[in-house]
Order: sequence, then structure tokens, then C-alpha cells
Amino acid sequence: MSVIRHPGVLGRTTRQRLVGVTTALTITVVEALAVGFWFGLVVGSGTTTAALLGLGILCCGAFLRAGIVDSTVSNARSAVYLRRGSTALTLAAGWVAWLLIAEFIAGLTGLIVATVFLTGLLTAQFCFERRLFQPQSPNLSSFDPILSAALLAIGASTLLATAWFADWTNGSPLVELEVTSIVILVEAVQVAALAFVCCAFLAHQYRVQRLLDSDV
Repeated sequence: MSVIRHPGVLGRTTRQRLVGVTTALTITVVEALAVGFWFGLVVGSGTTTAALLGLGILCCGAFLRAGIVDSTVSNARSAVYLRRGSTALTLAAGWVAWLLIAEFIAGLTGLIVATVFLTGLLTAQFCFERRLFQPQSPNLSSFDPILSAALLAIGASTLLATAWFADWTNGSPLVELEVTSIVILVEAVQVAALAFVCCAFLAHQYRVQRLLDSDV
């Protein structure tokens, strides 16, 4: 009944949903590429040059991600680059600390401890971003950043666990064509990367939508 009386409400809600989904997809692509390249260079190569290159990619991705979130949900127009730069640096440092902790402790224990650490760190990161990007908005439920952080941490830990403990490849039956033969190979790391992307999208879609709803 309220929608019938106020037809603009439905249109505004639909636009907000579309903005939330589009923003979450964009952030997911940026974060998946940045974290994926950084992770692959650091874990796969192990050289100093690769680590520095990966860190540069991670920082660039974090800054771009911060810019997307800022431009979508922020109601503050001052110190734009300072806000984005500070959140990008803390996020990049968090990813590096997560991997260092996991490798320092090592094994299943290191994976579990690093996952818990990353969940807490991302929760603090999301709260920090909220304070910077929406300083005048009312407080959200304290459960909101925890849920998004846990989803993202689970996806990242799935990627790390696969790199450490899983080394399998499944292939489709051989398909014979006239000039060639085709076989599709699926590796464990590809499945883990897909899991990370799905977790990242769910985390960011929920978080961005909550931020947009709170700014109405």
C-alpha cells in the first residue's frame, strides 16, 4: 500500500539495488585481480622482485577499490585522496600481514590463526572505511562488518589452503575432432579462485547495500 501511495519509492529502491550489485561486481573484479596476482606472485615465485611487483599490484588494486567504494557511498567531499589512500594502505598491509602470519605459523594451525586474524582485521577495516566515507550517517549494526569480513576471509583462506594442501587436476573425456583433440582440465587452484570470487562478491554486495541503505 505504501508503494502504491508513493510510486517513487519502488523506483528508488530498484536503482539502489542495481547500484549495489554493480558496485559489488566492480569491487569484486578489482579485488580478485589484485589479490590474485599478488598471491600468485608471492606464493608461486618467492623472489624479492616478484614480491615487490605483487605488492605494487596489491596497493594499486586497494586504492582503486577504495575509490569505487568512496564514490558510491560517501557523503563527504573533502580530503578525497587522503581517505582513499589511508584505507588502501591499511587494506594492503592487512593482506600482507595475513599471509606472513599464515606462513610464520605454518600448517593447518597457521591457516586457522591467519583466518581468524584476517576476519578481525577486515572487520576493523570496514568499520574504519565507514567512519571515513560516511562520517555523518547513523551507526550500522556491529554484525554487518563481521559478516562481510568473515565471508572474505573464508574465501581468501580457501585460496591459501588450496595452494598449500591441494594439488589435483581433473580432466574431461577426450573430445576427438577432425583436426585436433580437446580436453578440459580443471585444477584445484581454479576452483579455489572461483570460491574466493563468490565469497568476495557476497561480502561486498552485502556491505555496499547496507551502506547505501543507511545513507537514504
